[in-house]
Amino acid sequence: MKNMDFAALLCSRLCHDLVSPVGAINNGLEILQEEHDASMREAVIDLIEKSTRQTSNKLQFFRLAFGAAGGFSAQLDMREAERALRAFLDGSRVALEWQVDVPNAPKGLVKLLLNLALVVSESLIRGGALTVSMKMMDGKAAINIEGSGDRVILSPAVQAVMTGAPTDEELEPRTAPAYLAASVARDHGGRVSIEAVTETSVRVTASLEMAEMQTGG
Repeated sequence: MKNMDFAALLCSRLCHDLVSPVGAINNGLEILQEEHDASMREAVIDLIEKSTRQTSNKLQFFRLAFGAAGGFSAQLDMREAERALRAFLDGSRVALEWQVDVPNAPKGLVKLLLNLALVVSESLIRGGALTVSMKMMDGKAAINIEGSGDRVILSPAVQAVMTGAPTDEELEPRTAPAYLAASVARDHGGRVSIEAVTETSVRVTASLEMAEMQTGG
């Protein structure tokens, strides 16, 4: 896939995720201009505040997961990555268990981790638990993302994009994070693997060569 084509997919994905909260803010402001009932105005203001917070949380997450500021080899504080992911999941039915003891990591590695976490969290269609872990040793980095819930669906398109040679039909805004994760792993001497998928759980792993990551690939 050409870089411009993939950039268009990511833009579409961003617009899809942001249109709802931004639209709610706009609608709320329009209602406030005409609504004079105190209780109704309070409810609308509450909606605007929640939608504003949701928009901000999504933007902070996408800045790290999709952005490239500082270059892929730049080091990033993992506490920032955790805060971004927790904020992104705030208000959802997905509970995060963060098991990353590494204080900082190359930005490309963080990008891979966040996109895999996004993909797995979206497979928990009725909510559930998301466990994120990462280890670095012997010149390698290993990421492990597990999801469990009442209903888990990791679509065939997402699986193909993450681990194989996807068709043009499988490359779409919905699968863009999976494609980005696979691309980052591949560009840095690694790969993404789907270890297990059942109706109630999913486990995705990735391994990379740190030498490749530290030099920017």
